[in-house]
Amino acid sequence: MQPKDSKLKQFVDSDGFHNFILYLIIFNSITIGMETSPSLMDNIGNWFEQIDNFILYIFVAEICLKLVVYRLDFFKSGWNIFDFVIVGIAAAPLGGHLAVFRTLRILRTLRLLNNVPKLRFIIEAIIHAVPSIGWIMVLLAIIFYIFAVLGTNFYGAAFPEFFGSMGASMFTLFQIMTLESWSSGIARPMMEELPYAYIFFIPFILIATYTTLNIFIAIVVNTMNELQANEMQKEEDRIKAYIKKEHKALGDQLSNLKTQLDKIENNLEHKKGLNE
Repeated sequence: MQPKDSKLKQFVDSDGFHNFILYLIIFNSITIGMETSPSLMDNIGNWFEQIDNFILYIFVAEICLKLVVYRLDFFKSGWNIFDFVIVGIAAAPLGGHLAVFRTLRILRTLRLLNNVPKLRFIIEAIIHAVPSIGWIMVLLAIIFYIFAVLGTNFYGAAFPEFFGSMGASMFTLFQIMTLESWSSGIARPMMEELPYAYIFFIPFILIATYTTLNIFIAIVVNTMNELQANEMQKEEDRIKAYIKKEHKALGDQLSNLKTQLDKIENNLEHKKGLNE
């Protein structure tokens, strides 16, 4: 007979329990979003409050069960600590303006990143690409600095709202890089007074926006291909190890069978000699 702790651990670690909590997180995220609608809150706001409290009770029970099963090992997982903090804030008796912090339980939706394999794969690829992305940021910072100095010196006097200082130039360049109203809001008004200003804007956009963005995408895609290749290699190694293990077991069985056949044959010959 299994101890109660063992059965409780099986229940907490079961796929059914994990999926139930995951679906409940998704449902709770939907209800939190619906609570932002004033008309819905006026009509069925009490229902939302009861649903939120019921779901919160389940989340608290989930954390308590995990604490009972894993004890201090519970805090060895970053996701467990994340859940503990979010649920703790949501369950705290906060009132007044602090009650808004209870909506932080929407952050538990991030658990999808860990439970959905495709999302987890993308996040792992981005994390592995961080070192290379960091060097892209260094390159981008150098480009920004160079063009900010040029823009401040060339256009600072005529257009101080855009290039009056290094800070203003940096912000203007960031807006240009995002391609948000850069033409109608910045470039064309400047070109009405300085027709050749496009010589400054076009190279910056080509370098900062298209080239750098494509390099960023290339790094992430390359990292994803490397991770996929590593996973395929690990799977291949597991298959080879399994085949090798099964081959060895089969060889041992054939060897034992041959030994038994030899014994049977020897016994038969021995009996035949005695009969003669």
